[in-house]
Amino acid sequence: MSKMSTDLTRHALSGPTMGTRWTALFFAPPDLDAAPVKAALQAAVDRVDAAMSTWNPGSDLMRLNRAPVGEWQAVPQELAQVLALGLRIGRASGGAFDIGMGDAVRAWGFGPEAADPAAIRAAMAASRRPAHEGLELDGTRVRKTAPLTLDLNGIAKGHGVDRLAEVLAHHGICASLVGIDGEMRATGLRPDGSPWTIAVEAPDPDRRAPHSVLALEDAAVATSGDYRHWVTVQGRRLSHTMDPDRGGPVLAGPASVTVVAARCAEADAWATALMVAGPTAGAALAARNGLDALFLLRDAAGRVTSRAVGRLFGAAPAPATSRTAD
Repeated sequence: MSKMSTDLTRHALSGPTMGTRWTALFFAPPDLDAAPVKAALQAAVDRVDAAMSTWNPGSDLMRLNRAPVGEWQAVPQELAQVLALGLRIGRASGGAFDIGMGDAVRAWGFGPEAADPAAIRAAMAASRRPAHEGLELDGTRVRKTAPLTLDLNGIAKGHGVDRLAEVLAHHGICASLVGIDGEMRATGLRPDGSPWTIAVEAPDPDRRAPHSVLALEDAAVATSGDYRHWVTVQGRRLSHTMDPDRGGPVLAGPASVTVVAARCAEADAWATALMVAGPTAGAALAARNGLDALFLLRDAAGRVTSRAVGRLFGAAPAPATSRTAD
């Protein structure tokens, strides 16, 4: 081990955010005061939560949800940037990723209230326009051109991770591993020159165990799955991931999808999109968009197999045209 690596002090910081915890692991010179760094990290994720939470009625996102159709609303620049990214990935995914599913998310009990059968029926019967067709952005002004209830749960945590990495870079820390609830971003290398290692979790609702391990440098990873957040309806466990085509949970998606990208917000959104698209159409969608993705599939007996797309995980499959869930 080099003298430089032995002269560095390991810091492992964490704090609350978005109903879970953020983490930051980095190495810095011994004279670094970690207290202001931790305060800045907490402030960054607090701003994300204040802007994008669907649990806080006073958030900027919920204010936008209450705004009348056709009326321009001023929003913080950070929220406008995330909305723009969400709309871009919505278009690129053919609507598989849709930030306009807030009514369904809430109806099925994945928001502040319990599941509501009447609201579920309304969400499933609703005539929908995807958010990328019903929302306009002009800088930091936003307006709905159709009725929409926005929800950023499929991208906000990834964005929060990116903000953590940016805060550390601002403090001169160029090698770190930051995360929120399993969404991670690695910057640089560890002091000994090795990459950061991150486990891809096995899709097991009863225990946490690794399926495989990634070695990352200057990259982010996010996983969407059916095994951590769900509701049980008539004895069937349903994922929190909403299918825009039916206004309800994905019924035949993969057990999980892991995506590696340069930014965690992109990895987060694409992992959701590929869950919705399904293992066959989703793999083709990932290939068309140049993504590195790992699909974990669970058969009727509970056995898990994998399908890989991209340079990092394996060869790309033949393209397909449909995005209907497999």
